Amino acid sequence: MLGAVVVRTSAWAPGIESAAAVRAWIENPQPLAATGHPDAKFLPAMLRRRCTPLTRIMLTAAHECCDNAAQEVRTVFASRHGSINESIGLLEAIAASGRLSAATFSHSVHNAQAGLFSIASSNRQASSSIAAQQDSFPTGFLEAMTHLQRDPDRPVLLVMGDVPLAEAFAPLVDEPAASYAVAMLLAKNGNGPHISLRIEPGEKSIASPPWPAAFQFLHWLASTDSELSIPTPGRIWRFSR
Repeated sequence: MLGAVVVRTSAWAPGIESAAAVRAWIENPQPLAATGHPDAKFLPAMLRRRCTPLTRIMLTAAHECCDNAAQEVRTVFASRHGSINESIGLLEAIAASGRLSAATFSHSVHNAQAGLFSIASSNRQASSSIAAQQDSFPTGFLEAMTHLQRDPDRPVLLVMGDVPLAEAFAPLVDEPAASYAVAMLLAKNGNGPHISLRIEPGEKSIASPPWPAAFQFLHWLASTDSELSIPTPGRIWRFSR
């Protein structure tokens, strides 16, 4: 069974923009807001102006989590939808006039957040970008653990984030509409809770959760419960400590 130590966590969502606000949410969980993004003033101005809302959110969580280790960590960026809303805008532009914005296109690919984090932090370590539908958060955690299995001496930064889908596509998914990111610094050994993960068969049809899986994980991490089960279509992801 693979495992990892959660060394540090951070999160950002509209109205949950500090460590104290995250702790308050954990004590009294509520549905997350759908719109809003941070200023991300730690980024160079030229880079910041070109960032999508999702990129600002994910890089803010990453920046707060890894602190001075930003150049050294390997990274896993997970997002169910990525910057798909910008891609939708590009398709609409093609249909309307045939003209595309090169800048918008370069920031709409699924590994845009990983690439911009690398540029902003001068990080040249290995990186993965994950999109796995409802499984995106636990799959990202699994990917981070495989990085640790291969090189146990170097920590891994896992960042999970999403924003609501554009109106034309929103009815196609059954999930809470939320803008958020959660970042976790994971290590093979060290101080912090040691988390193991196993996967079991599950029901193909599941109810929509009240908040994203990454926030479910934060809530569980602060609790005294020994296990967290995250059901997704066809499987159950069981985290334990």
